[in-house]
Amino acid sequence: MNNKLALLRYKVIDQCLQNKYRKWTLEDLMSAVADALYEYEGIKSGVSKRTIQLDIQNMRSDKLGYHAPIIVLEKKFYQYEEKDYSITNSNLSKQDAEKLGEVLKLLKQFTGFSYFEDLSATIGKIEGKLLQQQQNKANFVDFEKNELLKGLEWITGLLDAVKNKQTLAIQYQSFKAKNPQTLIVYPYLLKEYRNRWFLLCKVRGQKGTNILALDRMQEVQKSAEHFCDADFEVHSYFDDAIGVTKTMGQETIPIVLRFHKSAAPYVLTKPIHASQEVLKHSAEETIISLKVVHNFELEREILGFGETVRILSPRFLKNRITKRLKIAMENYEAV
Repeated sequence: MNNKLALLRYKVIDQCLQNKYRKWTLEDLMSAVADALYEYEGIKSGVSKRTIQLDIQNMRSDKLGYHAPIIVLEKKFYQYEEKDYSITNSNLSKQDAEKLGEVLKLLKQFTGFSYFEDLSATIGKIEGKLLQQQQNKANFVDFEKNELLKGLEWITGLLDAVKNKQTLAIQYQSFKAKNPQTLIVYPYLLKEYRNRWFLLCKVRGQKGTNILALDRMQEVQKSAEHFCDADFEVHSYFDDAIGVTKTMGQETIPIVLRFHKSAAPYVLTKPIHASQEVLKHSAEETIISLKVVHNFELEREILGFGETVRILSPRFLKNRITKRLKIAMENYEAV
């Protein structure tokens, strides 16, 4: 428990010192840490000045492997000397790296079991980072990432709210809204799609489910309002959807697509959806079927195959894609 609290204190101090728009006294850091201890652990006794001083000392030292460049200005204001420093960017200590290596050896024993089928990518990512540090070379595994992605700072708090069934007050502004609004939200599931994160939830006063993008959240706070449990199966909610756009009770539709031989290898080796079935495969064409809900992401997926795909059914989807392609052609012809 003590190690957990120490890590929480280090994280809060780190977040404070990354904020270059204000000056941080020891008392300011004590207050910020006390607020976090109360919010996440329910500790009301706060934290002593001596504890924060020892935390800063530990962060500066090589004891934790941080070597944090914390300096004091005017004998009272704490800040990082390096502009973009964060303990989250620090390398692991040799001891921690060795322990992580042992953990990886253990995890790799389970990668053949279907229950742990999602472990392979995670293990590969950790192993690549570990090799990068140990050999002081470029990363051996380059995972998809977006350095400009917003909203990731909400993940930890949202995950805690999901696990603890905590009602939230979220200040949210959709792409269509002119101004943000505060929503009382019952969070059920965090969902990642194409490097963006979303929250499956219900909003007080609204029917059905809601999908809130984390990068459109401006503030997330706990609410004292009673939590309302989900009246649907949360963990299978997205099983019949490509992407995250879906309404509760939305019906799936059977879709048949014909692919040119040039696109067939991509469709066969990376199925568009778990419901994909191959109806025909020859040297000239591949025909597959899908059973998913109709949404924006489905249309974008089909359009992404360009001239190599043709919708055989249903007719309404074929007409929608035809219309969108005609508009695209008109846009290019107008240039």
